[in-house]
Amino acid sequence: MELETVIYEKKNNIGLVTLNRPQVLNAMNHQMWQDLSRVLDNVENDDGIKVMVITGITTEKGKKAFSTGADLKDSKERTVDEYRAYLKSLQGVSLRIIKFPKPTIAAINGYALGSGYELALACDLRIAANDALIGSPEARVSSTVTGGATRLIIELVGLGKAKELLFTAEYITGSEAERIGLVNKAVPADKLMATTFEMAEKIVQNSNLSIRLIKNSLDIARKCSPEEMMDYEVEACLQTVFAPQRREALQRFEDRKK
Repeated sequence: MELETVIYEKKNNIGLVTLNRPQVLNAMNHQMWQDLSRVLDNVENDDGIKVMVITGITTEKGKKAFSTGADLKDSKERTVDEYRAYLKSLQGVSLRIIKFPKPTIAAINGYALGSGYELALACDLRIAANDALIGSPEARVSSTVTGGATRLIIELVGLGKAKELLFTAEYITGSEAERIGLVNKAVPADKLMATTFEMAEKIVQNSNLSIRLIKNSLDIARKCSPEEMMDYEVEACLQTVFAPQRREALQRFEDRKK
């Protein structure tokens, strides 16, 4: 798999994706979105990978960024229809991450701005360095959010706080993001990746089938009635109870109790 702007590594059952454009603080161009799409194909089809982690590379001068958002130098003259198609293609990658069948974790090591921020929001879980800077500058430059961020921010912090963050276009630290629920955890920068892999390892130990069905249940719960949700839960539970790995999982559980 040839990648120009992303580094992909397998670390046991974890796929580590590192955004790799340090010269522009991992600003996202069309090539990076294409590379991410290729990585998603690889991770989804690799039964040995149970969790995917996304982070950003650190520059040679030690400046840290998850991603500073869209690379404005990548823009070119487009008609309205061409630009619509371009945005739809980028959203397609974001939507794949939102609906990805395996758990995803964003390790936010520095700036996470604009579309970089939206990429982190698309992941299931977010762990940030305390001093990371996170935010949407779109209102400052006469733009707006894409990537599904409108709903994702509301679900994490509520409508009022979402309006504050998007209207003011202010950046917040990782510590503040943890306080308001935008990220799951904020830690010292030198402990970020260890903490991220510790969480990933906890997930790896659980059933792939259970995690996939639970993730799907949580997505469905946003859209359906309680009765429909409960019907789905019954069918999901039956899938797990009668799966071949169920007996082995119960035996391991009993062994741990002993």
